[in-house]
Amino acid sequence: MDSMKINKVQIRNLQIEDYDQLAQSFTRVYSDGSDVFWTHKQIEKLIRIFPEGQIVTVVDEKIVGCALSIIVNYDDVKNDHTYAQVTGKETFNTHNPKGNILYGIEVFIHPQYRGLRLARRMYEYRKELCETLNLKAIMFGGRIPNYYKYADQIRPKEYIDKVKQKEIFDPVLTFQLSNDFHVRKVMRNYLPNDEESKHYACLLQWDNIYYQAPTQDYVNPKTTVRVGLVQWQMRTYKTLDDLFEQVEFFVDAVSDYKSDFVLFPEYFNAPLMAKFNNEGESQAIRGLAAYTEEIKERFVKLAISYNINIITGSMPLIKEDGLLYNVGFLCRRDGSYEMYEKIHVT
Repeated sequence: MDSMKINKVQIRNLQIEDYDQLAQSFTRVYSDGSDVFWTHKQIEKLIRIFPEGQIVTVVDEKIVGCALSIIVNYDDVKNDHTYAQVTGKETFNTHNPKGNILYGIEVFIHPQYRGLRLARRMYEYRKELCETLNLKAIMFGGRIPNYYKYADQIRPKEYIDKVKQKEIFDPVLTFQLSNDFHVRKVMRNYLPNDEESKHYACLLQWDNIYYQAPTQDYVNPKTTVRVGLVQWQMRTYKTLDDLFEQVEFFVDAVSDYKSDFVLFPEYFNAPLMAKFNNEGESQAIRGLAAYTEEIKERFVKLAISYNINIITGSMPLIKEDGLLYNVGFLCRRDGSYEMYEKIHVT
């Protein structure tokens, strides 16, 4: 994915006009012969009964991911159940607009676009939707696709404990645990054809801490914006790669705190001027300006990868008129960016 040029990433509601593109991704994702394949009629019904719950990930106008969900009652899913039961054998007659659980029935990312944390964006959308609709929790049955490698040695409970302790990696469960979901229980025969999981599934749950049992006085919680401010300590960096090793550390850390923005200080790239120590001040700052375009491109990639808006702090830039400007960039998590100029000399 590092070599793939991405200009824009968008999470939006699924439309029935998207089906042809969606079907192409289905074909690629389930090329292993799995019988899980959503029909036009099923997608149409999901959009009709619960449009907010159906979303797609779009990269440069191409649909590369999808998340589908319904609403059910907690009492209907808190104990053992199967995928067929919770979806009404995929008729979705179990959807209840008056329920209190957002139940996930599908999430996938096209194989060529994995590794960009795109699935995490869709889960963040689900969490926001859960809070907006004042639902108690998000729940779903999660596969444990690496369990078949250990099934002869340990029981599912031990397997889950070892995944929690990071002694075993499971592509599904490891991701869900890192995304603040917890295992409520282990269910048998959730997906009868899931040989990799040996027919087991984890009932996973994320609790909405803002949930309030509906009353006439209930007011939806206020939306907040979280901003992470980087306290940047100047160090010696010989190359741009050295600089961005530290930059990515902060972006990763602030992203883990679910921040909306991360703000870097002005001239955080100043140590790169060491290369121009033998030149005058004017030439040194112009030498530093030569890095600015690549720095911007790297920040755009980090914003997409870590799903966070990055405010770069100001840097020198030589424009087409040959003049030196002091500029900064807002690099949005959807891949777009804006440049702003400072109105005073630093």
